[in-house]
Amino acid sequence: MLTKLRTGMFLAFTTIAPLAAMAVEGEHGGDIQGPIATTKQGIATAITALVVFALVFAILGVKVWPAITAGLDERADKIKAEIEAAENARKQAKDALAQYEASLAQARAEAAKMIEQTKAQQSQLAAELRAKAEIELSAMRERAVKEIQQAKQSAVAELYTDATNLATMVAGKILKREINTQDQQRLVEESLGQLQGLRN
Repeated sequence: MLTKLRTGMFLAFTTIAPLAAMAVEGEHGGDIQGPIATTKQGIATAITALVVFALVFAILGVKVWPAITAGLDERADKIKAEIEAAENARKQAKDALAQYEASLAQARAEAAKMIEQTKAQQSQLAAELRAKAEIELSAMRERAVKEIQQAKQSAVAELYTDATNLATMVAGKILKREINTQDQQRLVEESLGQLQGLRN
């Protein structure tokens, strides 16, 4: 752009210089120039100035101003394109941030859901284990009670048998004779009665 401006100014001066020289020659060829210019000399100077101004304006308007305008338009377009690119980049960054926040929120929701499911599974498993332990404990208690009852019954039966045998043997020695089944049954009942009385 500066080069074109210099070229325009050079063309203007190369065009104007001969005209100015011709005007000066005309002025010197006609009248003798004094300290104060005459009306004729002033008109010639004014015409020369107007011609020079018109030429410079025409050259600037034809050569320089379009170049300046084109340069300014090009720069404006470039700035506009950069602004649009920056706006697009900002919009993309905003969209990416929104997508990241949405993904983060979804991940947090899924994690919370998984934690809740895990807690529910743990509670259910604990309840199942507790119920199973209670069932096993009840079964063990029942087995223990049965075993105790069986042991008690066996001990009582063994005790009754030993007591009967002992009573039979003692009674046989006392009576010096064999006792029959009825005697044995009677002795057993008596022994049981005595034993029951001792227990009470």
